[in-house]
Amino acid sequence: MRANSKRCANAKAGARAGGRPGASLYQEITDRIVAELERGTVPWVKPWGRANAGLGLPKNAATGRCYSGINILILWGAVIERGYPCQNWLTFRQALILGGNVRKGERGTTIVHADRFVPKDEKERASDDGEEPRAIAYLKRFTVFNVAQCDGLPEHVRAAAEPLPEREIIPQAEALIRSSGADLRIGGERAFYMPGSDCIQVPPQPAFFQQIDYYRTCFHELGHWTGHPSRLARDLSGSFGSKVYAREELVAEIAAAFVCSSLGIEPTVRHADYIGSWLKVLREDNRAIFSAASRASKAADLLLAFHHDEAEPPQEGIAA
Repeated sequence: MRANSKRCANAKAGARAGGRPGASLYQEITDRIVAELERGTVPWVKPWGRANAGLGLPKNAATGRCYSGINILILWGAVIERGYPCQNWLTFRQALILGGNVRKGERGTTIVHADRFVPKDEKERASDDGEEPRAIAYLKRFTVFNVAQCDGLPEHVRAAAEPLPEREIIPQAEALIRSSGADLRIGGERAFYMPGSDCIQVPPQPAFFQQIDYYRTCFHELGHWTGHPSRLARDLSGSFGSKVYAREELVAEIAAAFVCSSLGIEPTVRHADYIGSWLKVLREDNRAIFSAASRASKAADLLLAFHHDEAEPPQEGIAA
């Protein structure tokens, strides 16, 4: 009874705010998608994914029904963000009905269901006026969990991840990565460099749609690695969206291109999602590209020096 009253109150408030009940939830989801796009993270595009969920529409593991509309983008985004291995989802109650449970501490994903209802005062108004009552649209929240967040579920509700292919090794690239001595960790579904712990993480090579992108990604992150205080001491303090961050991303991307070209690997703009921020920096400072290219050359030289040292070890008995 309280829930129904609250729903009616919310509907009235929505009507007073401009006739859009549930507008805050619409806005919340819209803002989330817009924020991802502005960050350059398109929910349906990423350079890796085969280590996680396969292609296909997300579906309810209990009913077998596929989700639709905005819920597809919401759930695809969650799969990408959290690296889930499948596209199957359940409510908390559905997991219990199937004999399993959601693991303690797991965070659910909010999806929505669009529906309509007729408030009590609208029914009374329509009755007094002899008209048909007008229904009001609203969104209802539901929380679902990926089956990977659950224990004890029947095997048939789980979708196995696609088997990974063999690695496509480029020896000279492997040699450079190894000789750099960088703390490079393989795993997860994100690629990043952490200045505080001076370590790099990248997804497994077979997880990339094109395995060559593994090396391009490694060299981009190694580009950041060269900026550590113990090496070239660049400013790595910028937060996402800042000019400092954009400048450093530009340096790392150009450095990766320089290294790739030196190793016979065709360079590409791996971080095409940063182009907008780069353009902003370059338009505001006509020297920025010169500075970035200079720093990128130093970063590439540092990395290629490791490769040169391994390729041509010192020979004893030869005078300098």
